[in-house]
Amino acid sequence: MTQIINSLAEISSRYDALFVDLWGCLHNGVTAYPDAVQAMQTYRAGGGTVVLVTNSPKPRVGVAAQLGQFGVPKDAYDSIATSGDSARAAMFRGAVGEKVYFMGEWERDEGFFAPMNVIENPVDITRVPLDEATGIVCCGPFDPMADPSVNRADFLYAKQKGMKLLCANPDIVVDRGDTREWCAGALARLYTEMGGESLYFGKPHPPIYDLARRRLAALGKDVGEAGILAIGDGIGTDIAGAMGENLDSLFITGGLAASETTNGDQPDPKLLEAYFEREMTSPTYTIGHLR
Repeated sequence: MTQIINSLAEISSRYDALFVDLWGCLHNGVTAYPDAVQAMQTYRAGGGTVVLVTNSPKPRVGVAAQLGQFGVPKDAYDSIATSGDSARAAMFRGAVGEKVYFMGEWERDEGFFAPMNVIENPVDITRVPLDEATGIVCCGPFDPMADPSVNRADFLYAKQKGMKLLCANPDIVVDRGDTREWCAGALARLYTEMGGESLYFGKPHPPIYDLARRRLAALGKDVGEAGILAIGDGIGTDIAGAMGENLDSLFITGGLAASETTNGDQPDPKLLEAYFEREMTSPTYTIGHLR
């Protein structure tokens, strides 16, 4: 059974590095959580390394800029690994062909198509209408409030043409302030359910953890599995991914699962037990909010 803790400091000395989720942990999509920021600063001041591991479809430079807008200072983390960078690398290696149908908000996601100098002989990617495409690049829905089923007709056509859907953000939903929105993962799930093939690169899938470990190595940190703690509020992404990678995990109940697990500032043990039983999982540790 999971251990409920009151602060990260109770366990942080056991780990050399943290893989930390963003939405629902460090910020709510609008503003930073001061206690969470302070916890990261304190951990780093004690010699720990913080890699932010996010299912954002943005390149890491875009995430860093967004964090600044939300009020997360640069001294709260050491590096960033995004599902966007992992998925971009696959796209430029030709995972969905050269002519792609883009799904998302172009003003927000334009950076996804920025060149990656680390890719040798990258594919020349062109955005085209669906009927000219060899594959789909999905950074999110066109309308995050619309039910994913509005895409059924397009997905049926794409499936019949044998197109693969590259999912840059496996999250199903996200809370932007008090508003819950659909994410790219919901569209990829629908496409898979309809018989199409979806390619995933964020949590809980291995590519983003490989990227996070490479970010650690680039910092000169040689940290094994036992020295890494994964932190997040997504039971099917952050916690499932950590378990798949054999990493200890800290589940934040005050995020996506707040209504099912949390009374006030901390998880309710009975609600938590029932929730974990339904989800058939058990994180190493649990806390209401990162602090």
